[in-house]
Amino acid sequence: MNATDTLDYARYDHIRPILWTGTDLQLLDQRKLPFVVEHVSCSSSDDVAAAIHALTVRGAPAIGIAAAWGVVLAGRQVQADDGAQALAQLEPALQRLNASRPTAVNLAWALARMRGVLADAGADWQQRLEAQAQAIAEEDLAANRHMGALGAGLIEAGSGVLTHCNTGSLATAGFGTALGVIRAGMAQQRIARVFAGETRPWLQGARLTVWELQQDGIDATLIADSAAAHLMKTGAVQWVIVGADRICANGDTANKIGTYQLAIAARHHGVRFMVVAPSSTVDMDTADGQQIEIEQRDPGELHGVGGTRTVAEGIAAWNPVFDVTPGELIDAIVTERGVILSPTVDSMRAAFGA
Repeated sequence: MNATDTLDYARYDHIRPILWTGTDLQLLDQRKLPFVVEHVSCSSSDDVAAAIHALTVRGAPAIGIAAAWGVVLAGRQVQADDGAQALAQLEPALQRLNASRPTAVNLAWALARMRGVLADAGADWQQRLEAQAQAIAEEDLAANRHMGALGAGLIEAGSGVLTHCNTGSLATAGFGTALGVIRAGMAQQRIARVFAGETRPWLQGARLTVWELQQDGIDATLIADSAAAHLMKTGAVQWVIVGADRICANGDTANKIGTYQLAIAARHHGVRFMVVAPSSTVDMDTADGQQIEIEQRDPGELHGVGGTRTVAEGIAAWNPVFDVTPGELIDAIVTERGVILSPTVDSMRAAFGA
């Protein structure tokens, strides 16, 4: 990446959703965007767990980063001579944080890193916890910028792209995963058109993605989720670029509900499909997508839009938050470790180990 690239990338990277003040954690409240830009202050680990569960903060990397700072906050309430003593006292808080969103592997990964720090820490365990949380955030930002460059390198100049949910700065420490590829692709003048699906029922695409791109001066066109296949048929899109909450050992990928149907439509129309996520999202202990726990949220989320009920009383609803895209429908998985084309068990093992 040359100096010009660095300057261009900075042009498309203005938003930071997670702010550590030294005393509390400030989370940009993504439930209120785009019309209200407001931060929620978390002064305890339970505040952070509640914010993760309520989608105040969302996106797999951002959830992991927030949880790491939640451990730091929990540590402020503990008196211990060393890390091992602290870990014994902190375990209930760690468990509550882990239970706040079960599908995103980054959450458990970040908590495991925090446990690892405590396991061999001495009297400086609090300082080491804080340093680890800061490292997790900084590593994520650096990884996102690297993934952006790698993913953009796969895209031919003049391409149109479609993204789903929100995978940008709002979902990470900054720059984003799939949206980071789009940012890098814009900086490299490879991407000519950007489309974003609305992403029902929480409308992360409509409320967050197009707003975030607007802040960086990137024109994006919003579509109804149900318009995606028709859009692909017109030839306006050459790549679908999405994030991930968990990537299995065979390349099967859990992501926001609606991703699977995009992959099916993309394969039918000859559109390529890219998954972009940090290596912390890869779960080599999970053989395939059938083993992934799919989070179910309140069916009432389907009964209205923005707090206004649109469905008659007494109607049942089914509200899975994620679906699983089979690895055979994925053309490229991009992590900070490199690009895996047409993922298989063997190629995943080669990149990430057994």
